[in-house]
Amino acid sequence: MLSRLSPKNYAVVGCRFGSTIASSEPTGPEMHTAVPGPKSKELTDRMSPLHNTASIRCFVDFEKSFGNYMISSLPLGYNHPDLVKAAASPKFLTSLVSRPALGSFPRTDFSEGLQEALTDVAPKGLKQVQTMLCGTSANENAIKQAFIWHMRQKRGDKPPDQLALDSCMKQQQPGTPHLSVLGFDGAFHGRSLCNLSVTRSKAIPKVDIPAFDWPIAKFPRYKYPLEKYKSYNDQQDKDCLADVEAKILEWNAKKHDVAALIVEPIQAEGGDFYGSPAFFQGLRDITKKHNIVFIVDEVQTGGGATGTGDMWAHSHWNLSTPPDMVTFSKKMLTGGYFYADHLRINESYRIYNTWVGDPTKLFLLQEVVKVIKRDGLLQKNIEVGKEFQKQLHQLQNSHPNKLSNARGLATFAAIDFATAEMRDKLLTDATNNGLHCGGCGPQSLRFRPSLVYEKKHIDLTFEILDKTIKNL
Repeated sequence: MLSRLSPKNYAVVGCRFGSTIASSEPTGPEMHTAVPGPKSKELTDRMSPLHNTASIRCFVDFEKSFGNYMISSLPLGYNHPDLVKAAASPKFLTSLVSRPALGSFPRTDFSEGLQEALTDVAPKGLKQVQTMLCGTSANENAIKQAFIWHMRQKRGDKPPDQLALDSCMKQQQPGTPHLSVLGFDGAFHGRSLCNLSVTRSKAIPKVDIPAFDWPIAKFPRYKYPLEKYKSYNDQQDKDCLADVEAKILEWNAKKHDVAALIVEPIQAEGGDFYGSPAFFQGLRDITKKHNIVFIVDEVQTGGGATGTGDMWAHSHWNLSTPPDMVTFSKKMLTGGYFYADHLRINESYRIYNTWVGDPTKLFLLQEVVKVIKRDGLLQKNIEVGKEFQKQLHQLQNSHPNKLSNARGLATFAAIDFATAEMRDKLLTDATNNGLHCGGCGPQSLRFRPSLVYEKKHIDLTFEILDKTIKNL
């Protein structure tokens, strides 16, 4: 994420001609102050009495941000001209000004939007989709839908009876069943009360919050380069799969049936930890064996940046049968999840809220999908990803005492520093040199560029990183 900071340091300087945003981004970062600069400090002081500012790094002038300057979870960068044009349309404006309650009163063109923005890029084998506002709400409701399906199967494919309806109001069985979700050590699925029980990447979001007694399984921790440690890594897969099955049997024996298993293709927040296709196929086999809903959390990995040629990282796995659910958000702009036909719920108000998403985000995603197809961005990402991985490994080779474990899929990547302190200093220094980047896990630097990230941006990225690391 390349930064171009103004003298007052809002954050980014782009190009504007009158009221029209220019169609080209800056040629490179141009820093005038350290981050945060005086203007950001002033705005933080102004905001602090009104709102928590502990996580704010700097304020950004989004009207002057363009392309990869600055960029994080957006698929086409900032102020992409096609999206700017689309946002000026009457359909977008009426969706924005008169936000429809999609749960009960959707727009007349809502089904068209679902088809063009989501169904046309759905994971293989999944066409049913439920929109939500964000990734957390997507995971939360996917888990709820898995529970509902599980209990319906236990009742012989029948809806809740009166005893279940009455007892749930007292939070008693059978209406309030003892069910669990299996998650993984190092996982991140959101910060809501339910999702914190399957989130185990860092302590600060979880501390002081009550949690469900749900099983925690091991996730592979590979050694790199993968080809050098094949035997060790294969054993990691076997040990972790054995642990998954053991945890399922343990919780089922406690009469807390494991109704769902939720897993990320890459444990992104936890430190960019990977599993092999064999590991994930093993999970699919176990979930089939035990009649468990298999949920793949692609909130961070979805959107086309992992070099699969489609929008989904789990396409790398070549599963024998598709996941039961795939959740999404971030680069997909809207939150939501795809699900298998057998999981469909026909009763009203069971998976529901007033908004169930935002039609403006769906409208923009329609345009994003058109641009991705028109400009061949998924194929370009594969080629750009090869160059990115090449330069990432070259950077590691240039600094062997400071860097290790270069890894990734296309431009979705990470590398480890020798210590957490070194990584954290790099984050500060690189930002002040014009590269806004982030950490994950104990001591990893992560990369999450958009689909408009090109060779020239790779060269800038690694030029800044190399210069910064030399001075650590």
